[in-house]
Amino acid sequence: MSSILNAQTRQQAIETVSDSTLDVLVIGGGVTGAGIALDAATRGLKVGIVEADDWASGTSSWSSKLLHGGLRYLEMLDFVLVHEAILERNLLLRVIAPHLAVPVPFIYPLHRAVTERAYVGSGITLYDSMAWLGGMPAVPGHRHLTKRGLHELFPGLDENRLAGGIRYYDARIDDARLVSTLVRTAAHFGARAVNRAKVTALITDEFDRVRGAEVLDRESGKTFTVRAKNVINATGVWTEQTEALSGTSGGLKVLASKGVHIVVPRERIPGHAGIISQTEKSVLFVIPWKGRWIIGTTDTPYTGDYAKPVATEEDIAYLIDHVNELLADPISREDVVGTYAGLRPLLQPGTKAGTASTKVSREHTVASPAPGLTVIAGGKLTTYRVMAEDAVNFALGPSKARKKPSRTKQTPLLGARGLDAITAKRAEISRIHGWPMWRVNRLINRYGTLLYDVLELIGVEPELSDEIDGAPGYLQAEVVYAVTNEGALHLDDVMERRTRISIEYPDRGAAAVDQVSHLMAAQLGWGERQRLAEVDGYLAETAHTGIGDDQEPVVHASGDDVAPASDETAPEAVEESVAGDHADGRSAGR
Repeated sequence: MSSILNAQTRQQAIETVSDSTLDVLVIGGGVTGAGIALDAATRGLKVGIVEADDWASGTSSWSSKLLHGGLRYLEMLDFVLVHEAILERNLLLRVIAPHLAVPVPFIYPLHRAVTERAYVGSGITLYDSMAWLGGMPAVPGHRHLTKRGLHELFPGLDENRLAGGIRYYDARIDDARLVSTLVRTAAHFGARAVNRAKVTALITDEFDRVRGAEVLDRESGKTFTVRAKNVINATGVWTEQTEALSGTSGGLKVLASKGVHIVVPRERIPGHAGIISQTEKSVLFVIPWKGRWIIGTTDTPYTGDYAKPVATEEDIAYLIDHVNELLADPISREDVVGTYAGLRPLLQPGTKAGTASTKVSREHTVASPAPGLTVIAGGKLTTYRVMAEDAVNFALGPSKARKKPSRTKQTPLLGARGLDAITAKRAEISRIHGWPMWRVNRLINRYGTLLYDVLELIGVEPELSDEIDGAPGYLQAEVVYAVTNEGALHLDDVMERRTRISIEYPDRGAAAVDQVSHLMAAQLGWGERQRLAEVDGYLAETAHTGIGDDQEPVVHASGDDVAPASDETAPEAVEESVAGDHADGRSAGR
């Protein structure tokens, strides 16, 4: 089957799912729903997946972008959960998505030389040891740092406040790209994928069993019917709204918790690793990200519009204040070039009430509030694959699940196969196209061997190798590829998810929208009126991004664009390493 997603294949998918009965219909195109679609498709099932907006447009594009076991869960003595997440992190690094996942060193700063070092050090030793229980770890082990070693690895930390640190490894991934690649891989195995398609009703038979859904095509305004033997609801914070369409009162109850991140230029904080530290409310991360730092996160209850969570000035001040407790040269509001907010779906206590049967873990729950309807909620980015396997097993039942077991542990995503070969050609690609090595590394970390498809576009239209005006970290070819192969239909699809221009450049990348919209218009057949409407809509959303209830609006920093940091060509530029460099457990950032 074709892995291409575009306007034409989308219409073909609508026609196919409208004309047959599926084994599984997945509602929700975040990381969990995309993972479910891939899991079911690789079992040989007939699968469809619909998403009301764009792939990863909800929680899954606004995470901390980490693949990690969760050190804080060790304090809760939840060893099973931590071990499971570490094994999934290793699978992503080694087998599933070695082109997308990148090992990153993190520093845990220590304030007390003896007691804290002993306590935290024992926890991180246990953390690393758990990786060995599933085979060879995919990242290096930890090591203790003196004050001098801490300063060498992260000069931006205030050594006068700290007694040293511990360096350990986790991994980072572009969450939105993970989701789009999952969907495309599912399509490769036969799944039919339709974004911008909202479920408006669930269909039941005379025995009140859910048998499919009525779906509104938000592009055409037409409604189509999808019939399925099993329907799986993977809609995150929208879980209860989707459940209600079945007419039942039982099901999972989900709370939304808002997490905010800020983006700061890399050169503003000197350092060659990430940082993890605890605050009174949450965990503070400082994560290296393509010439920038992502700093997060908050953890506050949220009851506003789920489609538009916002970063308030209070949220931003909280993050600035807490990271400044660690820095020698404090950052200010003017240093913030981007912000974003996302919602975590947290299961309410007592969520089992009213369900026919359940499978509960600390992180996620699978339930059936009505015959034929499976619901999954909770969980985290790192363990999406386990969640997907659990959901499909639950929907099929023990007997069918044994006959058609999950295969995703051994299934690389598109772009992963042949990664060593394209990695070996980095110098050649750099020479042919006149690109610095950091750009080649970045492209491989985004596309893997799918980069050959992007290079083919450039071969036909050489001007597509030029940078995007206002977003020099990206090429024009990437916009064209997003439309022709990755299912982008609107300007925000490209600005926010196929690329990350919206969080990496000031004013959500406003300086790039003109060229990006022209490139998209040429592929999608937009007239000038429609192109301007897309631009106006995106910029209007930009103007309101930071306005929260009873809060001052966020005003994004203005000024010169942020070019890729000069240290991206250095060996310690951890975010630009490619999978081939760490396939045997080594990585950059050493």
